[in-house]
Amino acid sequence: MTFEEVRDVVVEVLSCDADDVTMEASLVDDLGADSLDAVELNMALEDAFGVSIDDDVLPTLTTIGDIYTYLDEQGK
Repeated sequence: MTFEEVRDVVVEVLSCDADDVTMEASLVDDLGADSLDAVELNMALEDAFGVSIDDDVLPTLTTIGDIYTYLDEQGK
């Protein structure tokens, strides 16, 4: 898994500009994601990387960097 692969999933789900998707970008503040977007992004990431993101972990993934680090730790 690369940052670019994660970025591509985020861009597809949130319909945002790829240049806006950085490791520091906040899903809510920078990319305009709402709770429905978060659920859709979660499902897309699970499908793309074959990992299950626990419901208790999801609220802690607030930036693209958080998501990337979590997926990396899961070995994906």
